[in-house]
Amino acid sequence: MRLYDLIQSNKNLVYIDALTDKSFRVDEFHQSIAIDDQKAVVFLYTDNMIGSAEVFLNFLQSSFTVTLLSPQLDIQFKLELEQLYQPYYIYDPSRTEIEGFNLYDASARIQLFKNLSDPGYPVHEEIKVLLSTSGTTGSPKFVKLSEENLVQNAYSILEFLPIKASDVTPLNVPIIFVYGLSIFTSNCIAGGKMICTNKDILQKTFWEDFEKYECTSIGGVPYVYEMLNRIGFFKKEYPSLRYMTQTGGILNHTLVQVLAEHGKKHQTQFFVMYGQTEAAGRMAYLPPEDLFTKNTSIGIPIKNGSFEIDPDSNELIYLGPNIFGGYARRQEDLTSFDHNEKLYTGDVARKDNDGYYYIIGRIKRIVKLFGTRMNLDEVELILKNAMNGETFVCMGIEDKSIMVLHLNEELTADQVKTVLRDKLNIHPSMVKVKFVESVPLTPNGKIDYSTAIQLID
Repeated sequence: MRLYDLIQSNKNLVYIDALTDKSFRVDEFHQSIAIDDQKAVVFLYTDNMIGSAEVFLNFLQSSFTVTLLSPQLDIQFKLELEQLYQPYYIYDPSRTEIEGFNLYDASARIQLFKNLSDPGYPVHEEIKVLLSTSGTTGSPKFVKLSEENLVQNAYSILEFLPIKASDVTPLNVPIIFVYGLSIFTSNCIAGGKMICTNKDILQKTFWEDFEKYECTSIGGVPYVYEMLNRIGFFKKEYPSLRYMTQTGGILNHTLVQVLAEHGKKHQTQFFVMYGQTEAAGRMAYLPPEDLFTKNTSIGIPIKNGSFEIDPDSNELIYLGPNIFGGYARRQEDLTSFDHNEKLYTGDVARKDNDGYYYIIGRIKRIVKLFGTRMNLDEVELILKNAMNGETFVCMGIEDKSIMVLHLNEELTADQVKTVLRDKLNIHPSMVKVKFVESVPLTPNGKIDYSTAIQLID
C-alpha cells in the first residue's frame, strides 16, 4: 500500500497551523493544488509549517519523486542542485523568480515554480523520496527511498511507540531529515492532531503552544535534552506529555538519571532510538523500562530488522526491508534502484549477553595518539558522565592531540585534563581545552564537527 493511502485513511488526522490556529482535515489537502502527474523529480524546500505539509502531501499522492530540501540552503547551493537535477516543479516560498521556471498559483494558498522545459530524463518507478546526506552544504548526494522503505519504517515505529488516535504531535524536528520525516509519517498514519510549527523546542513560545494544544510527545537529539535539562524543563510538569523520543547519539548517565526520575514522577516514557537516513529512519529502539539498566544502549532491532557485527572491524551491519536503494549524485543515478540486503552503518558496536546493542563510536571518529587508537565519541561520553552531564565536543588534531570544547565558563582546563588522565591515561600535554559560548549544530540538532573544528585557534 502507498504511504499516502495509509495517511488518507486516518479519519482522526487534523493539521493545525500554529501561526493562525486554523485546522485542516487530511481530505482538505487531497489534490488541493494544481499539478501534473508524472514520474519526474520535484524539489520541495520545506519547513514544518502548514504550507509545506500541504505541498508534501499533494506530491506524495502523485507519481512524482519528492526531494525534501532545507529552505535555509545558500542560494548558490540551490541553483547548483537545480541545474544538476532539473526538477519539474520547485516549491520555495523564499523566492519570487527562478530562471527557466514559471511561477504560478497552484492554489489560493500555494505558489509553485514549473520548469519551462521538459526535464525529459527517466526516473526509476521505485524512487519515491530523495533525502540529502547533508542538510547544510547543498551536497548533490541523495539517499533513494521507496514507498516500501517508508511504509515499512512507519509500521516498525508503530510497533513500539505508543501512538494513539487522540495524540497531539508537534512537528519540532524538521521533516527534511529522516528523524522528522519518520515522526511525520508514523503519526499521520495512526495519530490525531499534527501541530505545524517552525518554533524551536528551546524557545518559550514553543512551550506556550505545547500547553495550548496539550501536546502529547516531543522528539530531539541528545543535545536538545541536555539543553532542556539546563533550563530546568524536567523540573516542570506538563500533564499532557506522555512520551519523548531521542535519536542521534548516546545520552550521558546524569541525564538518564534525570529522565528516569521524571518518568517515574510524571508517568512519562522515554524512547531511545537508533537510525540512519539509509534505513528510512529507525533500525533499533530501547524499551523505556530498560532505560536505567541499559542506559547507553541503542536497544534491540525493530520488527523485521536484525543486526550483524563485522568480526574484523566491529562495524554494525543492519538487515531489513527499509534499506535504501542506493545513492544519487547525478541524473543518471535516478534510473536505478538497488535492493540491498545489508546496510553497513559506519558505527562500531558491541552486543551484550541479553541481545542489546551498544554503539562505541564512528569508524571515522577515531584518532591515534602516539600509536594508541582513541574513540572521540567515547571520550565525549566519559567527560559528560564525569562532569555531571556537561556538554563536551572532542576533536582530533592531526593525531597529535585532542581538542575539547565545553560550555561551562567555571570549568578549568586542569579539571578536564585530570579526568582524561585518570580515565583514559591520556597525558595532559596531549589535551587542549577551550570554553565556547555555544557549539555549532546541524539543522537537525547534532554537533556540526566540520564547523566546530574552525573554533580551534
